[in-house]
Amino acid sequence: MGEETRRLWSFSHRILPAVGAGLAVAGWWAGTRVAAERIEVVAQFGPGPSLRALAGLLADGTLFLHATLSIQRVLTGLALALLVGIPLGLLTGSRRGVDRATAPLFQFLRTISPLSWMPIAVMLMGVGDRAVVFLVAVAAVWPILLNTAAGVRSLDPGWLLVARGVGAGPAGTLVYVVLPAILSHWVAGLRLALGIAWVILVPAEMLGVTSGLGYLILDARDRLAYDQLVAVVLAIGAIGFLLDGAVRALEARWGWQRR
Repeated sequence: MGEETRRLWSFSHRILPAVGAGLAVAGWWAGTRVAAERIEVVAQFGPGPSLRALAGLLADGTLFLHATLSIQRVLTGLALALLVGIPLGLLTGSRRGVDRATAPLFQFLRTISPLSWMPIAVMLMGVGDRAVVFLVAVAAVWPILLNTAAGVRSLDPGWLLVARGVGAGPAGTLVYVVLPAILSHWVAGLRLALGIAWVILVPAEMLGVTSGLGYLILDARDRLAYDQLVAVVLAIGAIGFLLDGAVRALEARWGWQRR
């Protein structure tokens, strides 16, 4: 890599993101400054008060506690979605008759907003973690199922013939041929599922639970602590960005290993 190439890489991967973030903060500051001249309380939404509130929530451990509980709920719901979505995706992707029988039903169900199930979840499971985890799982299952099925359909039939030719049974073909071949599809579905699950989590935690980032937003609103409300919103975005980055790193590592 030449010196000019390194400079271009540094500019596009380090300087441009910093410039974009700086412009966003400047626009945020200017917008709240102008709006605060008409509505005084808007000043609490500015970057200064919000970042100070964020530092306070980090210092006293409040944010860490609630964020940990939210992440646990997301990961639990995601695990349930994987347990349901991967087997169904393998089945529908490998059996044409099953795919034709279930495709209309799956397409119908996946277009229903996961939050539409909220009253039913509360009625059946009560207010608490189980209802939140259920809503997260319902939101996350469809990207995993559909991407797994798409990966199976994209398999080269020659690979399956080779596996059978060397005496591999169904289990061996699944473990050594199918699963490695659909890995990129599966990770893409996982990344999409994680993003959707994280978005659904916040309103799901407003069901009446007394912990989590969604609860923390409601609590800040009720106390009129708008600087803390914005701080929690910033934390939600930062955690979601880090979770997505972890999946992208996993995707890059597995993709490199497959090559």
